[in-house]
Amino acid sequence: MPEFTPNPAFMHRCLDLAQRGRGRVGNGALVGAVLVRGGRIIAEGFHAAYGEPHAEQALLNALAGKIRPEDILYVNLEPCCHKGKTPPCTNLLIDRGVKNLVFGMLDPDPRVLGKGLKELSESGVEVVGPFERALCESLNKGFIQVRQNGRPYITLKKAVSAGGKIANEDGSPMKITSEEQDAWSHQFLRARHDAILVGIGTIIVDNPQLNSRFDQSKIFSHSVGLNGNNRYQYNSINPYRIILDPDLRIQATARVIRDGEPGKTIICSSSSALSRNRSKAEELESRGVILNELPLAKSGFAWKALWQSLITPRADFPGITSILVEGGPKTWELFRKSGLMDEEITLTGRWS
Repeated sequence: MPEFTPNPAFMHRCLDLAQRGRGRVGNGALVGAVLVRGGRIIAEGFHAAYGEPHAEQALLNALAGKIRPEDILYVNLEPCCHKGKTPPCTNLLIDRGVKNLVFGMLDPDPRVLGKGLKELSESGVEVVGPFERALCESLNKGFIQVRQNGRPYITLKKAVSAGGKIANEDGSPMKITSEEQDAWSHQFLRARHDAILVGIGTIIVDNPQLNSRFDQSKIFSHSVGLNGNNRYQYNSINPYRIILDPDLRIQATARVIRDGEPGKTIICSSSSALSRNRSKAEELESRGVILNELPLAKSGFAWKALWQSLITPRADFPGITSILVEGGPKTWELFRKSGLMDEEITLTGRWS
C-alpha cells in the first residue's frame, strides 16, 4: 500500500490543464501534470501542441529546484515509454528522481499500454492508479478511439423543431435553436471536437462557416463541465472543417474557403473528380485548402481510407481524434447505417 492517499483535486487540476491543448495536439492525447509537495502544487505542465514537450517534460522544465522523495506527481495519462516527437517521459521521470506517481488511465497506444508503468515500478517508483479513470477517459475518448479502433470518435448532432422539421417546406434553412442552444453548441460541441463534418449539399444550400464564432465570453447557466462544476474552459482554436465532396462541387464563394482560415478546411474528393477538375483543385490548394484524394465505395467514401487520412499527421496537418457530424439528413443517415456513431445529440426547438 502507498504511504499517501491520492487527492482527486490534483487529478482534476491535471484535467483542467490538459484541456488547454484542445485543438492543438493533433492526433495525440490531452495531458496535464502537477507535482505536489506537502499538499500543495509546486509545478505543473501540459501538452501544449503537436510535437511539443509532453506534460511531464513541460512540468520538469518549469520546476525550480530538485524533486524530493516525498513529492507526488499526478498525470491523467500513463507516461509514455517510447521515442516519438519527444523523448520517453519514463526516462525523464526516473532521471529526475520522481518516486511517487498517480496516473489517471492507461495509455491505449500499443507501444505503451502498461509498459510505461512497468518501467517506472521496476525503477523504484511507487505507482498508484488508475485514479479518477472515468473522467480521464472521457476527456481523451477521441485519443482512445483512434488508438484502439483506427478512427476518430464521432458525435452526430442535429436540430429538429418541436414539430419534427429540420428545414422549411421549400428546403430553405429554418431557424430552430435558441440563442442559449447555439451558445451550448459552440462552447460544448464545436469547441470540444477537433473537426466538424458535413456533406457538400450543406455547403451548397446553407453556405455555413462551421467555426466557433459564437461569443464564448458569454456565460449561460449550464451546470455542465468535465469536473461537474460551473468552471468553463474556452478554446480560441477553430475546429477543422471536413467536407465530403466526391465530385468536387464546392463553390469558390463558399465561406469555408473565403473566411481567412482555408487551411482549416479539408475537402474529401475522388481521384476522378480531382483529375477532371485539376485547375479547380490547384486553385483550392493555392489558397491553403487541404485536399484528401480518396477511393469511393457504394455508400460513399471507403471509410477505412477516410479515417486513415484524417488521423495520420503530415506536414500541413497534425491529425484529429474527434468529429462532430453536422450535415443534413443524407449525411446523418449515412453515418447511422454504417454504425459509425459514438454519440447522438438532438437539439429540439420550441416551435413547430
